[in-house]
Amino acid sequence: MGSLINLERVLSKAEQQQALSRGEIVSLLEAGEEEAEAIFEAARALRSRHFHDQIFLYGFIYFSTWCRNDCTFCYYRRSNLQSPRYRKTSGEILDIAGSLASSGVHLIDLTSGEDAPCLEQPDGYEPLANLVGEIKRRFELPVMVSPGVVTAAALKQLAAAGADWYACYQETHNRALFQRLRLDQSIDERWEAKLQALRHGLLVEEGILKGVGETAHDVVDSFESMELIGAQQVRVMSFVPQAGTPMEIWPTPDRSEELKVIAVMRLLFPDRLIPASLDIDGSAGLQARLNAGANVVTSLIPPRQGLAGVAQSTRDIDDGCRTVAGILPILEQLGLEPVAPGRYRDWVTAEKRQLARQNADRLVPAI
Repeated sequence: MGSLINLERVLSKAEQQQALSRGEIVSLLEAGEEEAEAIFEAARALRSRHFHDQIFLYGFIYFSTWCRNDCTFCYYRRSNLQSPRYRKTSGEILDIAGSLASSGVHLIDLTSGEDAPCLEQPDGYEPLANLVGEIKRRFELPVMVSPGVVTAAALKQLAAAGADWYACYQETHNRALFQRLRLDQSIDERWEAKLQALRHGLLVEEGILKGVGETAHDVVDSFESMELIGAQQVRVMSFVPQAGTPMEIWPTPDRSEELKVIAVMRLLFPDRLIPASLDIDGSAGLQARLNAGANVVTSLIPPRQGLAGVAQSTRDIDDGCRTVAGILPILEQLGLEPVAPGRYRDWVTAEKRQLARQNADRLVPAI
């Protein structure tokens, strides 16, 4: 009973948007099954308060699966000979974007590995910037770019072309763990890329990977970093072992751990966007993530376009389950509905105006 009373006190603080201590956050992350249900309920209540049970839908285009990095967890790591490789042409990408726009998504997410030949071209990110501009012109949808770590000049170019978001997940803010996950990469360079994106007026999505050796205190450190940088969208994804990688026999975590992180994110960041990714468990895992307080459905992919997912390269894609039509019955069952497209654009515009008012010099220090 003492534990239940303590949980009630902590959730009451969260619902009143009072700051929680590190110990209180750890206790939420380590809650048992019965306590977790109460945490999910509180998270849903906060989501309803800020977003009125309306959900945002993100279309996903993984346009290049080539990558110069050799991350130990990633199917598309440079040295993995088992992963499928492709580069979509500009025409193909625009056709796919058109299909997604027609289906009713609120955003187009253009994702790729850190594709070395593209990086080495004299025009750098001009082709991607041109794509962003053309998508904005044709479909009048916000655009997220997820090309990995890029230079400040590239971010400025992408922002000038009309990009609205920059996604570049840290995976973990524990330096030692980062080095085990992202071989020969700099945690500071990755962090600095997000700072540069903010300084150029791009909204930022920050994310962590669950089940790769992190502790509850590591997760709290990540929450603090997300708050420090002012990320407008925060996310967590469960690790899924990938064939041909050093972590292919590493176990995937129990999904209850990801769900608790989603819920605690909602308690700590009640007015932020928090994704429920279809890329881990497909449509079968969507309901639980939405019940934990998520308010964005990500990784919607049109079928039969030769596109891959990130954590799950093929799951639910070509049978149409990862489409707007495929997930609408799940939303309806939960009493949720997609937001009107104009409202999402208004949200993005308001966030970008607020960002523009901030003093770039005081955004965040180094982690």
